[in-house]
Amino acid sequence: MIFEERKFEISMKNIYAAALACLFASTLSAQQLTSLESIEYDPTNHRWLAGNSSNVIVVDDNGNEQDYFGSDPEADYGMEVMGTALYSIVGSSVKAYDLTSGLEVSSINITGAQFLNGMASDGDHRIWVTDFTAKKIYEIDFTDWANPSYVQIVSSTGTTPNGICYDEANDRLVFVSWGSNAPIKAVALSDYSLTTLVPNTSVGNIDGIDNDSYGNYYIASWSPNRITKYNSDFSASEIITVNGTLSSPADIAYAEETDTLAIPNSGNQTVLFVGFTPSGITERSDENPFGVNCYPNPLTPQSVLSFELVSSGLTTIEILDQQGRVVEELLRENLTAAKHKIVLGELDLSSGHYLWRITNAEGSQVFPFIK
Repeated sequence: MIFEERKFEISMKNIYAAALACLFASTLSAQQLTSLESIEYDPTNHRWLAGNSSNVIVVDDNGNEQDYFGSDPEADYGMEVMGTALYSIVGSSVKAYDLTSGLEVSSINITGAQFLNGMASDGDHRIWVTDFTAKKIYEIDFTDWANPSYVQIVSSTGTTPNGICYDEANDRLVFVSWGSNAPIKAVALSDYSLTTLVPNTSVGNIDGIDNDSYGNYYIASWSPNRITKYNSDFSASEIITVNGTLSSPADIAYAEETDTLAIPNSGNQTVLFVGFTPSGITERSDENPFGVNCYPNPLTPQSVLSFELVSSGLTTIEILDQQGRVVEELLRENLTAAKHKIVLGELDLSSGHYLWRITNAEGSQVFPFIK
């Protein structure tokens, strides 16, 4: 099948600094950030929530500080968005705050907890937290907000546990450790047994860990200040280039919805964003008949829109706003039955949420993106 690549020069309203081909980064002003320890993506409201000890700050997809999330939410260390709530560690407690109102909807105190730090969730009802000082891991069941319960699943991690993430594919938790040559370990959820995945990472003081939808893992270390990416079985690793200054990177978060890694820096109170390009064109399906993919998303000047046509003929690509109104026609041309890729350049659009609409003889499909 013929692969066609077309690069369209889009009229530019603003000229931005050139970005890396597969990475983008932006920095959040530290004006209100004073105790930055964690960050989490809220896919329902398309925003980032930054834990700032005595408050939680809303951050948009472009890294701009927006407002405070509610008036009461706190987040001393780890946070997780699960369902309709933001869960956060506050002292020896884990609290849940409604994502719409910001009001507290549930809370549970972990008796005997010494320093709750990292947090992970299964996206449904289970939360896991590490105790940095006591070297323990707890599982909390939030099925009933009015009556949550918890159980200790690891009595001694053998290391000083910090960040933790849930690996659904392997039914396990993966957590990182503090100290020199810090190891990476796993907890099997079937029997709570421990396994060492990487005995010597060659970095020290690992604070955060998260995984993406492709089976990769990302860790944030302080010695040196670095983001390291591991493949699914931890047999290979690479250092991730970040456009910005890493300073004691804390509890990182990967947003699978936008293939974006957010890095909160506790050392300089900034947030850096790194966008990743998925490989290949998305497979065609009933839900995605044109195999549409747009990456990186949110857009950079190097973002690519890819799709596949089975039938040759007149094809249009339009940009719609959230109300379904056409704001720009990107393409109206006879295209061959093939895989196509458009390097977008700088679109003359205001920041916000939009839709691609691709139409030809096969039909029509819309696909969301963020500018």
